[in-house]
Amino acid sequence: ADGYYEYWMNECVYSTSDYSDMVLLVSYSFNKDVYVQFNSTVDKFVGLTVYGVKQAEYFNKDQAYLQQLKAQVDTVCRTNAQLSDSAVRDKT
Repeated sequence: ADGYYEYWMNECVYSTSDYSDMVLLVSYSFNKDVYVQFNSTVDKFVGLTVYGVKQAEYFNKDQAYLQQLKAQVDTVCRTNAQLSDSAVRDKT
């Protein structure tokens, strides 16, 4: 339909069973184009478009927000990965 579509997506990415390589990616998109992304391995936002660079500068000034996202690696990503993985392993 007509109009604009803006959304953000949080992804927890890992490949080891001890979750030592856990990474949180937070992507902000407008009409299916990602314009800014947070990566917990670099602990900051990176702009992917001209607008995204401005947004990254704005987000990176907010230390409380950056700390909140960094903490989500443990509080959200690892916790949910452990629950999901144990549910899958218990079924096999």
